[in-house]
Amino acid sequence: MKILFICKNLLLLIMLSGIVETSLAQNTSQSQWNETTAAKWVRKGEWKNGLKLKVHATVNKVSFAGQYHKNKAEWDKALSFLRDSDLAALKPGRYDIDGDNVYALITEAPSKTFEQSAWESHRKYIDLQYVITGKEKIGIVDLSQATVTKPYDEAKDFANYSAGGKFYTATPDAFFLFFPNDVHRPNILIGGYPVVKKLVIKIRVAE
Repeated sequence: MKILFICKNLLLLIMLSGIVETSLAQNTSQSQWNETTAAKWVRKGEWKNGLKLKVHATVNKVSFAGQYHKNKAEWDKALSFLRDSDLAALKPGRYDIDGDNVYALITEAPSKTFEQSAWESHRKYIDLQYVITGKEKIGIVDLSQATVTKPYDEAKDFANYSAGGKFYTATPDAFFLFFPNDVHRPNILIGGYPVVKKLVIKIRVAE
């Protein structure tokens, strides 16, 4: 009986030790990313797995590193789709990559005037946005600097805002990433490029 009691206690200690180690590993993983470590990880480029495209300089690198490592399998699927697909040949529509966890949307449509466009953000999904052909202007501002004009719609996963922000030209050279704190204003017309073919990959946010 005494031996059985000792064995039970040892087993309990081993289980508790495993739980503590897992918890410490998770905390370390979540806290290791700052501007320096995240920027170094992005530059190293192991996440690309052969992808030739650049990620745009505006990317929130801390959010990128954190979300990628929390949800590596889904990110690898998304980036593989970007790397391996003949995007120019794909017709407009939805393409499931991993059901509702990761899916792609191809559009080929006229860009909007500035007045027709709107500031937006998402909570459930991260946007990977890439202009396949053409050019468009995209605005970006932090959520803390935006004022809600249309409250968050959970079913549609977006809210609208009034904001300032900076504007960038989106071209086929690089893709953008928009995390929940990245309010963005895409699809703005640039002269000479009335129609833009575009890819948006929706990647579910990892809690």
